[in-house]
Amino acid sequence: MSVDKKVALQTFAQVVRRPRLWLTTVRQLWRIRRSGWYRKPPFLPVPDTAYLNFRIYTAYGDEGGQQKIPIDVVTYLEWCKSWQSADG
Repeated sequence: MSVDKKVALQTFAQVVRRPRLWLTTVRQLWRIRRSGWYRKPPFLPVPDTAYLNFRIYTAYGDEGGQQKIPIDVVTYLEWCKSWQSADG
């Protein structure tokens, strides 16, 4: 199971609408970047597709549920932001 492009764009749109989460988003993407990202095209620190597919499968299973991804991502990023601000 992988995220379809429509869900990916909806998720991106949800994050773009929340500038307060942009830095948190970059931090979280950096933490899950693919190992050796600088050695293989497209030379971007993006997560490994297999890892993302695994996370989506463990969260939503085989059946639908992908419509929840955009709001779940925003909820997760808000939690991360509040956790970071608790550190001081």
